[in-house]
Amino acid sequence: MNQPNWDDYFVKITQDVSDRATCVKRKVGAIIVKDKRILATGYNGAPKGFKHCEETGCIRKEMGIPSGQRHELCRGLHAEQNAIIQAAVYGVEIEGATIYCNYQPCVICVKMMINAGIKKLVYVGGYPDELAQKMLKESKIQVVKYEEKKVKI
Repeated sequence: MNQPNWDDYFVKITQDVSDRATCVKRKVGAIIVKDKRILATGYNGAPKGFKHCEETGCIRKEMGIPSGQRHELCRGLHAEQNAIIQAAVYGVEIEGATIYCNYQPCVICVKMMINAGIKKLVYVGGYPDELAQKMLKESKIQVVKYEEKKVKI
């Protein structure tokens, strides 16, 4: 049987979720999973009802802000934020869950994950945010850097 393991499966879905992202710099997806069930998804983009950066332009690009810095200077929400917000809006309990992300989360997302009770983070690509890395080490979140494998579809 050529069935993917659970991490392969959820990482692939996270990539599919990122296809909805409207950020012009980086497409990011996140899914929150508990007991092998997807509880919430999120991708990066402007708040609902707002024009996307694809239409308005990227504030961060215009200001020359490097990745991993000044997260507040952006029209969009991060994928992890949107997944946590989606769970809250629909009353879905995410304490004790695992979050899968295309990239290591920023410090703002890490703080939200800690307070939401996320117990495990699986991410694929790195992100240049040293404070996020330090806070993850200090937290009780189990952190797994996913090693990409060729998954047959």
